[in-house]
Amino acid sequence: MLELLPITIISLSWLSVVSAGSANFGDSCKLADNRLQVGTYQFYTDCNSVTYCASNSTCAHRGCRKDDFPFGYQNTSTFPPKCSIGQFCPDEMDACQDVMPVGSACQMNRDDQCQGPPNYMELRDTTHRGLNVNGSICLNNVCMWTNVTENQPCIVQNTAFIGYTPNGGEFIDVVSRGNCQVGLYCDSQSLQCLQEKRLGDSCDADKECSTWNCMASGVCGPDQALDKHLGTWVYAVVSIGIFGGIFGTLIGLFCLHRKQRDAEREKRLQYWREQNSFHQNLSQMRETARTSILSLPAGNSARSTMYGGNYSDDSHVPIMQSATPTRMSGLRNYVAEDGNLDEIEDIMHQPVQSQRYDGRF
Repeated sequence: MLELLPITIISLSWLSVVSAGSANFGDSCKLADNRLQVGTYQFYTDCNSVTYCASNSTCAHRGCRKDDFPFGYQNTSTFPPKCSIGQFCPDEMDACQDVMPVGSACQMNRDDQCQGPPNYMELRDTTHRGLNVNGSICLNNVCMWTNVTENQPCIVQNTAFIGYTPNGGEFIDVVSRGNCQVGLYCDSQSLQCLQEKRLGDSCDADKECSTWNCMASGVCGPDQALDKHLGTWVYAVVSIGIFGGIFGTLIGLFCLHRKQRDAEREKRLQYWREQNSFHQNLSQMRETARTSILSLPAGNSARSTMYGGNYSDDSHVPIMQSATPTRMSGLRNYVAEDGNLDEIEDIMHQPVQSQRYDGRF
């Protein structure tokens, strides 16, 4: 079922909204309702997205598909088959058909319905802009080849699409196509194939520029479909920033940890100094006490008078006071009556931790 569909130039004054078909399989439909939607030129039928309107005016299951994943199907097992090489699936998607030779009728913008030229490898579009399919193009619903050379007469087709702005406004986007070779464009005024213009040249339409981008200033701008390439200096600056950040972080962590280690080392050093000073003081005290005890006379201690036979006036002197004017340590109480100092010396050489205070020292 291949029908010619007229080209419609969109006008904002008569723009209307077309609803999609809702008829299910087996429901009735009208072939006369098959048309292209306003603004988008999408094919419309009374049937839903998985059926088409057959010649008996009822909705039937589609017999082919154009896309790898068509809209409306629940799973891949219900997909209709794709057409093989040399065939095409029409807009109705009823069944696969053979491609048609030059001059045959074709549906709008369905370049794939036309048979390619013998030298299609030279004429085909390699820019992926949809200029043709294997050197064939459908202009004004007629199959043609894009083989017209420079300064030769050409055929042009201008199609107006409706575009929408972010705030809901509408504008017209005119797409112009011709049958010139790739690298040329069909001028709408002279209807001749002319060489595409380079970046920075004056232009009136996108098709005139080799970059396919005629800016509002009227000159050919950069190709918006190409990847953006940055200068070498940008990569150098980014690399320096990355490595600088890495090494800066490592150096900062090293300095921070070193500061913490220095603080801990200072604490341990201070602790060691305090302990060393404490042990030195203990040693000095022990040496002073030992010297004081050894310097006491064996027979002149106040304690020995308690056991002697002679009682003098010195007996009234308190027991902790020495008979000599020099003040002695209280450790002299350890001196035995016979003046033996070995026991005291052994006690003084014992570790400090094992000595217990018993009230005598």
